[in-house]
Amino acid sequence: MVTTVAPAHLEAFDSVEGIAHEKASIFDGLRPGGVAVYNADIATTPILRAKAEAVGARPVAFGTVEGADYRLLSVQLCDEATVCQASRRGQPVLFKIASPGRHFALNALGALAVAEALGADPMIAAHDLGRWMPPVGRGQRERIMLDQVEETFFDLIDDAFNANPASMAASLDVLIATRPTDGIGRVGGGRRIAILGDMLELGPTEGALHAAIAHHPDLSAVHVIHCVGPRMKVLHAALPRQQRGEWVETAAELAPRVRSLIDAGDILLVKGSKGSKVSLVVDVLRKMGQAASPKEGTV
Repeated sequence: MVTTVAPAHLEAFDSVEGIAHEKASIFDGLRPGGVAVYNADIATTPILRAKAEAVGARPVAFGTVEGADYRLLSVQLCDEATVCQASRRGQPVLFKIASPGRHFALNALGALAVAEALGADPMIAAHDLGRWMPPVGRGQRERIMLDQVEETFFDLIDDAFNANPASMAASLDVLIATRPTDGIGRVGGGRRIAILGDMLELGPTEGALHAAIAHHPDLSAVHVIHCVGPRMKVLHAALPRQQRGEWVETAAELAPRVRSLIDAGDILLVKGSKGSKVSLVVDVLRKMGQAASPKEGTV
């Protein structure tokens, strides 16, 4: 399965099309008659489909476009879950994931296609998706209890393992869809806060790709954005003054000060390429209290 093709690792490729050809090479490992599952929503879909056909595989497309074998019809982002309506070759499918994220919904749809290709019961597979949550560093949301008696807390979205323009946009969408908790912090109203580290290996257009984050739809719903790394300095300069938080050269500089940047009731996204080391900030945030178990999704 190829979940998507996005402008990542552009230092090693001339174009997104080059990335698509490289990703499509995974289909070379299929035996004749094998199943090639791919994303039908992206500009490079024809490259993936052509490769699948060239190796004699049975192509199976998933996405939102008309004609996809597995088609996502609607996505409802709840505070703690994603509820999805889809069709499986014309048959209705309803499933949920115990974490908010439209990108999770699309990947789950691809997982359903793979499950059926392997002979699993598609309805049982759809039911079991409700138990899935992202792993540490890949968008896991957890509650950090600051005071068990007073029941004060903040919520952390740990997405510190990987970053490119597509995944950055997806993570910001998740943050924007959340609801902070009012009335339990020093400042009264809970806030949506982002700490964004450099997106690495983007090649000569990296500056423009970082600056473009400032134009993300509904970004105004994020109260404060702190930036980490030399590349993120471009975004810091592009942000409206009221949204502009701190900028630091390294995550190690921010980690000791992060306690002063958050308050009870806030929801905090930490996102960056692994090499930006924003996971150091995540470590400090977890040590501020005892993390409750990752939230079980409810609808």
